[in-house]
Amino acid sequence: MNLLECLVGIALCALLLNPLLKTSADFLIKQIEYEKTQTLISEAERALELIGRAIRMAGYQNVKSIQQDINHKNTNSPIEIRKRSGYQGSDTLVVRYELSDGVDFDCIGNVLTSDRTKHNLALQGFQVDRQAGLSKGVKVNGGSLMCQSLDRQGRIQNTTLMNGVNSLRVDELNPLTDKGQRAFRVQLEMIDGISIQKEFERTFTTRNLP
Repeated sequence: MNLLECLVGIALCALLLNPLLKTSADFLIKQIEYEKTQTLISEAERALELIGRAIRMAGYQNVKSIQQDINHKNTNSPIEIRKRSGYQGSDTLVVRYELSDGVDFDCIGNVLTSDRTKHNLALQGFQVDRQAGLSKGVKVNGGSLMCQSLDRQGRIQNTTLMNGVNSLRVDELNPLTDKGQRAFRVQLEMIDGISIQKEFERTFTTRNLP
């Protein structure tokens, strides 16, 4: 076999293998995109479940505290929505409630105790901030969803729940209702910073309001 035959053979092999290599590369790209999408879905579902749990707890009153004070009434709103107060014009959700006789947790899984309350109320908040610790010029992969709670001095502390959150929207569905349970639509937009951008929406109803 001379040099010309070798070159022809190599060219033919390249022509035959090129489609297979391209297919393999496309498959790998799709696989990576699929895994990223599944991660975003998992993170979004976790965040929405935590937000929903907080909304369902809003306004909870411990029976013991009611019995100890017949005129027990707290002027703090059990649910507060601060529109366009966070990253990318995201909303902030703040929920207040009394502790139960069991074990209560904040949104990052730490145990809530009476010294982490203010006026006998625990606080859980959710807001989106710009990711901390990024160098100047680095492309931002969305913001960070922050969990707010009270420390032992009654001050609000922020802890990062997850990154890749582009926006958080919270809207009350029946804002003119003064009494009874209230429904809220929560929208979360997740982003990987490159090509994936997905929106998630859930509706949650309170359970403990008068």
